[in-house]
Amino acid sequence: MITQNTRLTGILLTATTLLLIPFIAMQFTNEVNWSPFDFIVAGVLLFGTGLMCELVLRTVTKKEYRIALCVVILVALVLIWIELAVGIFGSPIAGS
Repeated sequence: MITQNTRLTGILLTATTLLLIPFIAMQFTNEVNWSPFDFIVAGVLLFGTGLMCELVLRTVTKKEYRIALCVVILVALVLIWIELAVGIFGSPIAGS
């Protein structure tokens, strides 16, 4: 059985590992060029998403609602990430 603290540790380690990927890639290629601000934004998105899902898992008791809320949170992350990366919706946050 996974305890709540083990799950939280897994979420934090996963977000950190995902942030390390572009950081390490920047050491080997000029194709990846993230500024410190990019890492801050990505960190807020990843850690915020993970912590919001953890909050849902700890507070919502009905399984169907848990799944639905976590899916909504993850879809929001993906849409925001895509918008920041390529500006698919043309909103001001993407610099369009």
